Amino acid sequence: MAFEGVERLNSAAALDARLREADPATILKVAVESFGDRLALVSSFGAESAVLLHLAARVKPDIPVLFLDTGMLFGQTLDYRKQLAASLGLTDVRDLRPQYQDLAIHDPDADLWKSNTDACCHIRKVLPLDRALEGFDAWITGRKRFHGGDRLRLAVVEQGEAHVKFNPLANWDKPLLDAYAAEHGLPAHPLVEFGYPSVGCWPCTQAVDEGGDVRSGRWAGSEKTECGIHVSRAKLKSGDVGGDI
Repeated sequence: MAFEGVERLNSAAALDARLREADPATILKVAVESFGDRLALVSSFGAESAVLLHLAARVKPDIPVLFLDTGMLFGQTLDYRKQLAASLGLTDVRDLRPQYQDLAIHDPDADLWKSNTDACCHIRKVLPLDRALEGFDAWITGRKRFHGGDRLRLAVVEQGEAHVKFNPLANWDKPLLDAYAAEHGLPAHPLVEFGYPSVGCWPCTQAVDEGGDVRSGRWAGSEKTECGIHVSRAKLKSGDVGGDI
């Protein structure tokens, strides 16, 4: 099902009004019913990813799951991606990687992150995801309001520039996530026990002191808090970069 222009915007607003108080499983079911095979789920297979992936596997185990393999992920994340997908029965996990020519031209020494983290994220995350999403009308994210920042105002369903986005866990807090994971025996990301409540690329992710903000270890020491995949392309072109999975 594809929506164009005002019709698409109205559809996202109507779905949000309908689902803003719904539980995550219901949100996922409506997303699948509304968009079918034109729907994908984007997952980092990070510290909090197991809950959404488990919910999605129960609704549609063959849903396309898009995984951004930036080439700079922790080895533990790559192992976790394989093990978790297999244990949940997800049958269509797609590894998205940056294009060789982008790396050769803009990051030949794999050290762009040292001088321009926004550009690094753009090459390794934004561009690969944009290419992969060309075949879809809507996608599912794992964002939650309790992460703070711009996410405090996160809608359950929102209209992006080209796609409808579903945020089934927007209303859930950390205790609810932890309770669900415990109830279903979901394995934690291996780095969680070492103080990583949020896991991204290894050069830009640090451990967090107990009780610290869940995302304070991402791009620590800089003003950057998001990678760019949820920001309008107009803002990206102007240099005002943000957004994350």
